[in-house]
Amino acid sequence: MTQIAFPKLLSSQIAFDIARTIRDGFDKHYRLFRRTSRDAKRHFEQGAWAVAQQAARERIGFYDKRVQECVQMLEDEYDEEELTDEVWRELKLHYIGMLSDHKQPELAETFFNSVCCNILHRTYFHNDFIFVRPVVSTEYIETEELSPTYRVYYPGKDGLRFTLKRIVTNFQLDCQFANLERDAELVETRLRQIFGADRIEPNHQIQVLSSLFFRNKGAYIVGKGINGNREYPFIVPILHNRHGELILDTVLFDQEQITILFSFTRAYFLVDMEVPSAYVQFLRSLLPRKPRSEIYTILGLQKQGKTLFYRDYLQHLKHSSDHFEIAPGIRGLVMLVFALPSFPYVFKVIKDFFPAPKETTRAQIKEKYLLVKHHDRVGRMADTLEYSNVAFPRARFSDALLAELKHFAPSLVEEERDQIIIKHLYIERRMVPLNMWLSNADKEGDDAMVEHALLEYGKAIKELVAANIFPGDMLYKNFGVTRHKRVVFYDYDEIEYITDCNFRVIPEARNEEEEMSAEPWYAVGKHDVFPEQFGRFLLGNPRIRKYFMKHHADLLTQAFWQGRKQRILDGIIEDVFPYPQEIRFCNQSTLTIPAVSEPLYSETHHHE
Repeated sequence: MTQIAFPKLLSSQIAFDIARTIRDGFDKHYRLFRRTSRDAKRHFEQGAWAVAQQAARERIGFYDKRVQECVQMLEDEYDEEELTDEVWRELKLHYIGMLSDHKQPELAETFFNSVCCNILHRTYFHNDFIFVRPVVSTEYIETEELSPTYRVYYPGKDGLRFTLKRIVTNFQLDCQFANLERDAELVETRLRQIFGADRIEPNHQIQVLSSLFFRNKGAYIVGKGINGNREYPFIVPILHNRHGELILDTVLFDQEQITILFSFTRAYFLVDMEVPSAYVQFLRSLLPRKPRSEIYTILGLQKQGKTLFYRDYLQHLKHSSDHFEIAPGIRGLVMLVFALPSFPYVFKVIKDFFPAPKETTRAQIKEKYLLVKHHDRVGRMADTLEYSNVAFPRARFSDALLAELKHFAPSLVEEERDQIIIKHLYIERRMVPLNMWLSNADKEGDDAMVEHALLEYGKAIKELVAANIFPGDMLYKNFGVTRHKRVVFYDYDEIEYITDCNFRVIPEARNEEEEMSAEPWYAVGKHDVFPEQFGRFLLGNPRIRKYFMKHHADLLTQAFWQGRKQRILDGIIEDVFPYPQEIRFCNQSTLTIPAVSEPLYSETHHHE
């Protein structure tokens, strides 16, 4: 790593002024970011779901807007010849000094990188000019006295139920609870089952993050019980009932359920955080196997997530030796997808040309991916990381992979000494393609596996429909199976809003000639969709057809699709729960508490 040469005296006024401009640009960004996060509380109290969704979408674009404002300001203010190498080195040192007492130094460093990388050529992307690795520590950053990161409660003093009511009321939601005493009793019963029969230690306590986590129509209390050296994570969702009153809906304590709540397939939370690194540290104690990059991202700090992901990726390259290769599965018409077998992500490059019947452009495909980034993914669409000018070691690319890249995307690939530079790509969590999953299950005659996959596939489509998304191409190859065996959509070049589609029934043929025709005898508009045709492409396998028709035959009817479209047009925002229906308190009569997995031990937390 190149060492920074510290001059005896920082003498450049230009360097100081630029550093202050960038720092002020970041402070403006985070001020607006926090304001939107605070507004989420009011939207939740008022049940203003459409307003809340719009605010969440707009917040995603805040960062790039502030970066561009800052870049424009600097380009207008300074001539290129003024920005010498010495000025760039010195302004970084000034900037470090400005972050010594900052509450979000890691985010401010990333903002600095974004601004500089918009101005500098990529050959300057090294440690002298930008923050290749963090410089300012995020350990033990002090919050304001009246707004600690988390609050500590001692149920041994006043009893668990009283403590739970106090936890809820401390959030000061300006909305009446239907029956907080009843709900606190239900939560208490569940928590006592979680804590089990362990002896209560003298330091028994409950720690709860000071801000609620808002997303869609829910607010979430995030906390953990601590008994001796044992930690028991839990999440309590707060919802509105049909009368507009608040209820505590359930308790999430199973590690898989909590992980899915914070999944890469869901929209970002809105959380008011003065010191985001402290929230990430707390959440790592609940989710010790989830990378910090994903936690920053799910908190809405996706640029910081990208920065940390890329650092992790570079570290992985240094400590691995396998080669990049074409990802398994059916080759796509639009994307060339490759992977590093030892790394749980895939790299997707838009091709320069598309064979028939694809009629699209690179710009249109990028718009579709941007739509998904801003949309509610309801746990059924994979989030993507978008990068420009990514350098790969040439020695890790096979000749065959490089030949494919140069053939299908020559405009995006450059060779530079011992590196391959890809000018634009998406990185996405690797999953097992659903068509491969189904094929393997069918070969093994595993009916349970086939049924589960088909049940999940249909659920995925119906939850996408609830979020106003029509997948377009519903072939199994465009869906993947996660490690939690959830089916997720990941091919976005043909998605449309449900409300833009016209769902039709195929008209009856007027004569035998029309009936036998290979071409449609009826007019077909650009946005026309005929659901009864789906079976022709999806249900050729008898075993697959059996379970599809058992659970999701309605997907083949125009009535299903048109009915869902009409509900959206009527302004109805559907409930899509990020946890199983059977664990909700309203279904308590049929509830069976699963066995609690081993509690987390604070001394065994590790990073993946």
